[in-house]
Amino acid sequence: MAAGIALPQETGRARQWSVPIEGMTCASCVGRVEKALAGVPGVSGVSVNIATERAQLDADASVQLDTIVDAVKRAGYEVTQGSITLDVQGMTCASCVSRVEKALQRVPGVAKASVNLATQTATVGGVGLEADALIAAISKAGYEAAPHSDDMNQAARRSPGLSEMAAVVICALLAVPLVVPMAAQALGTQVMLPISVQFVLSTLVQFVFGARFYTAAYKAVRAKAGNMDLLVALGTSAAYGLSVYEMVAHPGDMSHLYFEASAVVITLVRFGKWLEMRAKHKTMAAIQALNALRPATARVRTGGEDRDTPVSQVRLGDLVIVRPGERMPVDGVILEGQSELDESLITGESLPVFKQIHDTVVTGSIVANGYLVVRTAAVGADTMLSQIVRLVESAQAEKAPIQRLVDKVSAIFVPVILGIALLTFIGWMLFNGNVEAAVLNAVAVLVIACPCALGLATPAAIMAGTGVAAQHGVLIKNAEALELAHRMSVVAFDKTGTLTEGKPSLAVFEVDHVSRQAALQLAASIQQASEHPLARAIIAAAKAEGVSLRPVSDAQAMPGQGIRATVDQLELFIGSDRWLSERGTETSPELRVAAERALESGLTVSWLVETAPQSRVLALMAFGDAIKPSAGEAIRGLAAMGIKTVLLTGDNRHSAQRIATQLGIAEVHAEVLPEDKARVVSALRVGNAVVGMVGDGINDAPALAAADVGIAMSTGTDVAMHAAGLTLMRGDPKLIADAIDISRRTYAKIRQNLFWAFFYNLVGIPLAAFGLLSPMAAGAAMAFSSVSVISNALLLKTWRPKRTTGRANP
Repeated sequence: MAAGIALPQETGRARQWSVPIEGMTCASCVGRVEKALAGVPGVSGVSVNIATERAQLDADASVQLDTIVDAVKRAGYEVTQGSITLDVQGMTCASCVSRVEKALQRVPGVAKASVNLATQTATVGGVGLEADALIAAISKAGYEAAPHSDDMNQAARRSPGLSEMAAVVICALLAVPLVVPMAAQALGTQVMLPISVQFVLSTLVQFVFGARFYTAAYKAVRAKAGNMDLLVALGTSAAYGLSVYEMVAHPGDMSHLYFEASAVVITLVRFGKWLEMRAKHKTMAAIQALNALRPATARVRTGGEDRDTPVSQVRLGDLVIVRPGERMPVDGVILEGQSELDESLITGESLPVFKQIHDTVVTGSIVANGYLVVRTAAVGADTMLSQIVRLVESAQAEKAPIQRLVDKVSAIFVPVILGIALLTFIGWMLFNGNVEAAVLNAVAVLVIACPCALGLATPAAIMAGTGVAAQHGVLIKNAEALELAHRMSVVAFDKTGTLTEGKPSLAVFEVDHVSRQAALQLAASIQQASEHPLARAIIAAAKAEGVSLRPVSDAQAMPGQGIRATVDQLELFIGSDRWLSERGTETSPELRVAAERALESGLTVSWLVETAPQSRVLALMAFGDAIKPSAGEAIRGLAAMGIKTVLLTGDNRHSAQRIATQLGIAEVHAEVLPEDKARVVSALRVGNAVVGMVGDGINDAPALAAADVGIAMSTGTDVAMHAAGLTLMRGDPKLIADAIDISRRTYAKIRQNLFWAFFYNLVGIPLAAFGLLSPMAAGAAMAFSSVSVISNALLLKTWRPKRTTGRANP
């Protein structure tokens, strides 16, 4: 949690505030803030400390937090924002979610509260946040809360245990004997349990195994609200109470007893909740799989001795030894050894990746066949794996915009259902005066209407969708990005590092007077003395063709011109096209034509020239940024999905047009400054177009933020990833189509789930009100609705990228 505003302390009639301020850099900043706060009515004293970046205020009780924040903003600064995540216990339906959110939003300083029924968490943002105050508000609303635990076993602790299953089994064993006589009667056989036995069995179910519903219902009533438990408690109590009344009023007459109705409803509801818990546990499989990648210990080399050390005790700079078959316990850099590493559960890449000295490695990857010594660069919460887990958890805990409709409905749902149940009772009493029929039909209305499925429809789909996306290399940072991505109609690409490799390669090599091998040997030998990217490209080309390098002497870099060196008594120079023109060195017509062609294609041209013992041009070299092998397939895949692609780059027009032509991109915006990229992205938003922007650099951050959906490559900068809503864990543009596909399928599941959740209630409530649905059937339908919604969401776990399966996704 970010540093928050300290809770105001009472001092006589005054209150003291400690407010963290962002953006102060000098004494004049302090003066502006002090002046702004001193002007707030009720503030009697202000002291601002630039070292601690805090303002201390003395104010009377009338001063509110929002007033202080507004004053700081008017002065041109910001009050530090913070967020807290809490684990909440006791929520059972959408109405519970709504009530917890309202309770949190009433806490001073809370700007936003988002509660997730599936993960049983509450994420609260704002200023002046204190966990104790938030927990107290939740407790007052009738629920239990505690600070969120990042323990890797948190999901496991939430899984339905044997005790819950045993409770359901015992409850069922007590309820079955009550149902047997009714079933036997339907088969023409008379089997009747003694009234006393019926009473004892139903009482045990009602008040022992149904006690949880009474407890939760009491808390809801105390909080002046309603929830699923209130509906169940009222419904089963009515059926049980009517049976007790008939038992006392008409001793020996068992024709008007409905003990089985209340017992079976409680059994079915508990069974449904158990199935629901199991299904929700499965939606957390992605987080559990990622957490399972964290080794508990690391082998640390200290003073020449290797010792197994808990990962929590490993420090930055420690040397960690990883043997074949082991998982990497830290993020770091290889100092010794080489190996292929399986990074599939982190990047989604199925093929092993070769790593050698100076390459980076990440926690959780499996060393295949080498012995590695790794210098630790990040441990614990700072590792890439931990950041991925936090991103997935954050996305799963967020609420999609479509959920607002559910929130509005759930806020009034329970009171409306209570009203319908009351009208059902009154209607049946007026229709035939039969109290039993009136009570049973009202009970059926209360039971069928439990809004569990409504509350689970959206979060269950989001959890499953973001989880399977993470397993295939697509990190979805928030639910809004997931929801918008399915409507994406335009995708704008940065060029360098996104569609291209981001490093120059030797694209053209034409020679004169000497053989290709001899010229490449001379050029690469000279460049041994340079760290320039073009030099590395020449050396890489020579190694690729098996050309050996020669010793070099008198190497000298000439800033702005090139590099001079002597190889085998030949004085050589590698220089730019401009340098060659200024010297007036003649080239053959064939090389000049090739150079013009290269320049028109946006390539960078250099020349290899012999300056002594004679002056002549030996070779033309043209460099370009190689297109990624998967870029063409990515563009074609987006076109097949009906998505328009645009190239948006700061590079020159010739280079941009060359890339666009090769990839089949029709619209090109070249030579665009970083600050103008955001403007171009906004201009692409014609009509109802939803625009995605793909980039990897700091210069792409404004455009990523301006797009409806920003998509960053994890191979790029942290700034780009922070500005984007989606992050691709591999530098593979084909993942963009995957991200859009999983977004479309997740959103389809959300719509399907909401349809079924509303359908059950729209059909079931009238049937129950008109006496066509018994309380037992209503209980079964209610349980089935929740399980079916989560099971439908879990179908997303079968999703696979189309190019891998070679067929349509299920």
